[in-house]
Amino acid sequence: MRLLAAALFAFVLFGCSDPAAEMFETAQFEEQQFNRPHATELYQRIIEEHPDSPYADRARQRLRALGGQ
Repeated sequence: MRLLAAALFAFVLFGCSDPAAEMFETAQFEEQQFNRPHATELYQRIIEEHPDSPYADRARQRLRALGGQ
């Protein structure tokens, strides 16, 4: 729980103006928490909603690593 609170605090404190970057960071956090279904959903959203973002390529790589694409 403390890790989640620290992550949320850092996010609010430093902010991130790139929605694809925000989703990618959240997806990575979900992976670390062993919440693969939510991580997979977020990676797929990045690809669909931000196809021209450099995070779309990274999301594809993570999906392949998770066996989702």
